[in-house]
Amino acid sequence: MVDDKQEDFIWQPTWSHDAVTVHKKQRVHDGFYKLDAYTLSHRTFAGHISPPLEREQFFRQDAAAVLLFDPRQDQIVLVEQFRVGVFAQREESPWLLELVAGLIEPSESAESTVLREAQEEAGCEINKLIPIGSFYNSPGGFAEKTWVYCGIIDADRCKTHAGVAHEHEDILVHKLDAKKVINAYSNWITSASTVIALQWFASRYQQPNWVHSLCEE
Repeated sequence: MVDDKQEDFIWQPTWSHDAVTVHKKQRVHDGFYKLDAYTLSHRTFAGHISPPLEREQFFRQDAAAVLLFDPRQDQIVLVEQFRVGVFAQREESPWLLELVAGLIEPSESAESTVLREAQEEAGCEINKLIPIGSFYNSPGGFAEKTWVYCGIIDADRCKTHAGVAHEHEDILVHKLDAKKVINAYSNWITSASTVIALQWFASRYQQPNWVHSLCEE
């Protein structure tokens, strides 16, 4: 008998880890990000073994992010903060408007991380978590995986300025009309997790009674 869950998959990887041979691995940087340099070979789709390849892998623990939504006031809560990754792009401001997010600590789950980060970055409690999905930010070289959620909140309980002092976080909290965010988010530069969450939100926001059902829970 075929597993019902198996029928949902339209693709399975051709090869797994045992199709990769690591000839050499060296940690070349050990700061906030870890950088490993690999020399490796892997099996090709034609069934051969590739020549030795030089590859670099950035490593950081996985992350979790949450789109904060108040269905009663029809407000989305996003946070603004400085992002050094955008600093090199001189035509863009390095202050981004994005989801509440943080790194998953070894003792945490993705769910507990977003509950903590909502308190730290927006000063609010999440009443209900709705899973959106997970993805790799840039699998060509980054090992980081991100889990994304929608968190149901009371926006009145959010702070206007937040962040963890000893981490030097300086975060401005924005309470925004949900319809205006849906109409505008494709026009601003933000993180991948923010775009993914807002696309998910927009598709459900247009469904009859979806927002109303969240108010009743």
